[in-house]
Amino acid sequence: MTKKEFIIQDLLCKIYQDQFSDGKLPNQRKLAEMYGVSRFTIQQSIDVMEEMGVLDVIQGSGIYIRKKWKKNPMIFNSLSRTPYERIESKMLKLEKMKATQEERQIFQLGEDEAVWYFERLRLVDFKIQQFEVSKLPVSLFPNLTKEIVEGSIQNFVADSGYRISHYMTSYRPIVIDKKQMDLFMCKKGTPAMLIQNRGLLEDGRIFQYSEVTSIDYSVSYIRPYTTEEHRQKNS
Repeated sequence: MTKKEFIIQDLLCKIYQDQFSDGKLPNQRKLAEMYGVSRFTIQQSIDVMEEMGVLDVIQGSGIYIRKKWKKNPMIFNSLSRTPYERIESKMLKLEKMKATQEERQIFQLGEDEAVWYFERLRLVDFKIQQFEVSKLPVSLFPNLTKEIVEGSIQNFVADSGYRISHYMTSYRPIVIDKKQMDLFMCKKGTPAMLIQNRGLLEDGRIFQYSEVTSIDYSVSYIRPYTTEEHRQKNS
């Protein structure tokens, strides 16, 4: 993930979490200090978010959040269409580690806090379809086991007393590397998609960040349309 992509995703999450209660983002200088990047990178990120219809940039006044930008698309992908009884997860790695600066930013953690890191394969009808790298804050989930990783993270979150609100997901086509070719037992040039997820609880906290590599991936979605949104994008 590039710095620009990270900033866009992180700002979108913070906006959804209502961290900018006055409806206005910090200025570009403060954002550059917050993310440790140049103002040029911030400008690129803000430009993209303005094109998405999330922000309004008013010269000499500031960067404002459009009030009705939140939409809840209904997503159908090549894995979610498959009945659960045909899907199996196999854990490859599970460990607890000190959170990096980026992870502290994502989960809003203190300097000495830790995250769970795990890798797992997702199989459909005994064929490997996805390779997932995922992180969860230890402060929310003190106990994580192989059984949990190979089961349903959503059920685990619910059983831990939390309620999931939304997932923010982005997709990017990629070229898989040699390690992934060996994992998927596929040929060079097999189509693949990198799927990045952030799971949000009802109280606004992010409980999971994952990056999923999926082969032969397809996705369709139904997205509410309003004339007001269309007008905003064309204004």
